[in-house]
Amino acid sequence: MPTPSTDAVYEALGKVIDPELRRPITELGMVDSVEVAQDGTVTVGVLLTVAGCPLKDTITADTRAAVGDVEGVTGVEVHLGVMTDEQRAELRTRLRGGSAEPVIPFTQPGNLTRVYAVTSGKGGVGKSSVTASLAAAMAAQGLSVGVVDADIYGFSIPRMLGVNQVPTQLDGMLVPPVAHGVKVISIGMFVEERQPVVWRGPMLHRAVQQFLTDVFWGDLDVLLLDLPPGTGDVTISVAQLLPSAEVLVVTTPQTAAAEVAERTGLIATQTHQRVVGVIENMSWLSQPDGSRIEVFGSGGGQAVSESLSQALGYEVPLLAQLPLDVALREGSDSGVPAVIAQDGQPRDDAPAAAELVAVARRLGHRARGLAGRNLGVSPVG
Repeated sequence: MPTPSTDAVYEALGKVIDPELRRPITELGMVDSVEVAQDGTVTVGVLLTVAGCPLKDTITADTRAAVGDVEGVTGVEVHLGVMTDEQRAELRTRLRGGSAEPVIPFTQPGNLTRVYAVTSGKGGVGKSSVTASLAAAMAAQGLSVGVVDADIYGFSIPRMLGVNQVPTQLDGMLVPPVAHGVKVISIGMFVEERQPVVWRGPMLHRAVQQFLTDVFWGDLDVLLLDLPPGTGDVTISVAQLLPSAEVLVVTTPQTAAAEVAERTGLIATQTHQRVVGVIENMSWLSQPDGSRIEVFGSGGGQAVSESLSQALGYEVPLLAQLPLDVALREGSDSGVPAVIAQDGQPRDDAPAAAELVAVARRLGHRARGLAGRNLGVSPVG
């Protein structure tokens, strides 16, 4: 059997994807050396971004598997090292597209990421559950998805998506953990369990800004932000930092909740953002005989939809009415969203999950407008 070539080994290494950065290790400069012995044994030197990388075993196993498939390879040895400060700085600049200074990628010319700010008038209406479910459903549909848990005081996204690790720090850049195919960042990853966050306006703004600038999001199709309820500091900061973000309002059928949710949507008249739709949660409780009990009343979501449509001058649709479903609650507590089936595909066998999967497909695959984008043409004459 012929001895494998170094080029063939490098080509195979290009198929090894860093589980955090989601790019080939060859592209990230993580391959330090490749040595091919006459007997077909290949020794690969791999540089980890940081010492004690929690996913080093995954990288090692994937490297062995990829190189082992090359014709003529009789054995694979992987030697792990750690990048120098200079190599990490070079990687950070490469990840930021050549820019050494942090910028918000979602506001750059030509960026195609759909940004949705999920909000509600009051707490307890299921806003975070909806955010986590939509993110997981979109990822299961093949989209690249990120979630910013911008509810600084009441963070809950890490639990709902089953994230139990902290972001990897790369010289000031944060690499977000990935759960169910979703990249996630939350203040809950940086504070001790049960520790409250006691911050005021400027610190809240800075936290949201860092989540957008200091985190390596990569090329996302959709970014979801789980906002705190109401129209406070974080909502205003998001409008300033992400002026093109579209607003998704979550409410319950209850009149009191709907009235407050309506006011939350109307902030778009001041921030000049677009409200993409309304989701009504806890709409009814299905009974064994097929009847429904409207625990929180009825009509709240439709009322918010109609009121916002009239006030904003364009259609704000009622995207879904989600029934009370034990599976959704259990999924949020266990960290495995109910919108995902056991095979990892979108789940559509439960009414609430099916509704959320449909909304995820509708929001994740909307046609993008051309407003504000460079078309690459110039006027002639």
